[in-house]
Amino acid sequence: MGPRRLLLVGEGNFSFAAALSRTLDLNTSLTATCLQRPAEDLVTQENLERLRKRGAVIRFGVDCTELADAFEPHDRDFDRIYFNFPHCGRKAGVAKNRELLAKFFQSCADVLAEEGEVHVALCRGQGGTPADKPRREWHNSWQVVAMAALGGFILSDVHPFSCQTVPGYKCTGYRSQDKSFHVEGALNYIFTRSLPFQGLQPRIFRLKVGDQWFSFLEPEALVGKLNRDFLEAPSCHPIKTINEKLIAELGKAFPLKRLKCSFPLLLLGGNHVPTPWDCDILSAAFWISLCEDNSNSMFLTGGIEQDMKDFVMSFSELSLSKTPGRDSEGEAHDGHCGQAKVCLRPSLLVHVQDVIQAPDFLPGSLHILSGPVFRKCPILPFTMPALHETLFILGFNENLKDDYLQSLLGHLKNILDSLLPQTLLGGSKLSSSVELVFQPDEKGFVISVKSHHFAPDCVEDLTIGSVTTSAISLIHKDQGFVFVSINLDLLAMLVWGISDWRMLWTFDNRFVKHFVPGKIEPFKTYSLYPPCYVHDISFWLDEEKGFDELEFHTVARAVSQDTVISIQFLSRFQHPKTDRISLCYRMTYQTCDKALTQQQVASMQSQFRKEIQQRLHVIPR
Repeated sequence: MGPRRLLLVGEGNFSFAAALSRTLDLNTSLTATCLQRPAEDLVTQENLERLRKRGAVIRFGVDCTELADAFEPHDRDFDRIYFNFPHCGRKAGVAKNRELLAKFFQSCADVLAEEGEVHVALCRGQGGTPADKPRREWHNSWQVVAMAALGGFILSDVHPFSCQTVPGYKCTGYRSQDKSFHVEGALNYIFTRSLPFQGLQPRIFRLKVGDQWFSFLEPEALVGKLNRDFLEAPSCHPIKTINEKLIAELGKAFPLKRLKCSFPLLLLGGNHVPTPWDCDILSAAFWISLCEDNSNSMFLTGGIEQDMKDFVMSFSELSLSKTPGRDSEGEAHDGHCGQAKVCLRPSLLVHVQDVIQAPDFLPGSLHILSGPVFRKCPILPFTMPALHETLFILGFNENLKDDYLQSLLGHLKNILDSLLPQTLLGGSKLSSSVELVFQPDEKGFVISVKSHHFAPDCVEDLTIGSVTTSAISLIHKDQGFVFVSINLDLLAMLVWGISDWRMLWTFDNRFVKHFVPGKIEPFKTYSLYPPCYVHDISFWLDEEKGFDELEFHTVARAVSQDTVISIQFLSRFQHPKTDRISLCYRMTYQTCDKALTQQQVASMQSQFRKEIQQRLHVIPR
């Protein structure tokens, strides 16, 4: 480890600094500070003398809420900042102490190294987190995580504060008075910097179809989720790891043919129709407008010019000759360039016909297609608007259908059981986590997995995929087919114990650094106990326009940048005189990887009210 710089603030009798200095190596420098002049008692003077002999820097008159004023720019970048048992004074209430913490964290942001830590020790129950035993009510706590968010920090670890680990430390209490704090059950909270919570703007993507260039604006609900390349060669993302493991294990039982995902990410509704058994998947698709790109992107009003990226995609299957949304003469509308209406593919199943009707399709081999898919969905814990899917396609002689189907299902179940945590029954016996549930109406199976290992009270069974059989080929008329679709994102969450799907899409490098090639170990989050912020919203409906609840959820995703984790319907009211109908919903905001403040949430909620009025034709109350 290279040289480290430690800063201690709010020292009373400097006993913590003196004790800590004994444990440091020669490459570590220590700066101990205090707001007042030190007391003249013998203990304090002895501690100061020990610190001076060990080369520590001692500073008086340092206000921990104004650290930038205390240290010149060249003398900052501390690797750790310690603040033990902060308190405003004997009669200060929780509000004053929250304010102290908020200003302290905002001050730390000016002097902490990029990968530094802030350590704050609090007495039993003060923090207001689930780690506190007992846990105070939120309004009666210091709300330490919410106060840290104001400085851009997230709680990354917490452990008991033990005086035994720092022999000689004596807490001095309020303003160095003789009465010390009760430190039994105290906790040490460790905070790190969050990635800045910036309002990401939709990017402009360009693509080529034949000799013509087109542009489109990234859907707001998918900002930051297109073109992430999690499954590509350089990636060490867990989604790629689990996909490779799944394919490798199936390859031991079947000959494999991996298909490069050269299929279009965008689909023209008239040319790409889903398989008959899944005709409804386009109903939840993200529809976008392709605009002819004549090197003038000013018409894409939502994009940021400096953030424009070229995104050249393969569109060998896409023809715009029958594009709805362009007039029959191909003229520009309202002075704008020509437009085409297409959608982001909602499932790899839309490519089934192309795969099985290709001249090189090999019955008996397992054809594999993997890639990202996008679809609108309600805001629920295990539903996601963007995910990665792997599709296994197996063709066989119709007479051998049962043999092939049972073999594939058996191997798939065994592989998933080996990857997923198993269930402990009454004794030591283990039960399978995976069930193949037959769906008579859909002529196939869903792959269901028990989810209780996320939390003891989580009893919901999660569907991570589907198995469908069909005989739909016009070319292989005597052939039957089985299609297995796997949600890789949900599978990765189950395998590593990642409880929030949004973590898979984080831009924070700490996430990927957790995963060691070849090892599967439970994921340990670096953002603990993020606070929740709750807002209610009610609005009058437009009787003529109706109300699209799925679009309501989609707008919430877009405006909140996926920080809304729950939308709960509360009530429906019909005015007795006008018969107008009002709906009321409760929205809960929470992040999994960034610092989120109450002020930011209030701004999002205000913007959401404006957006639903414009897009959904409702009138907020």
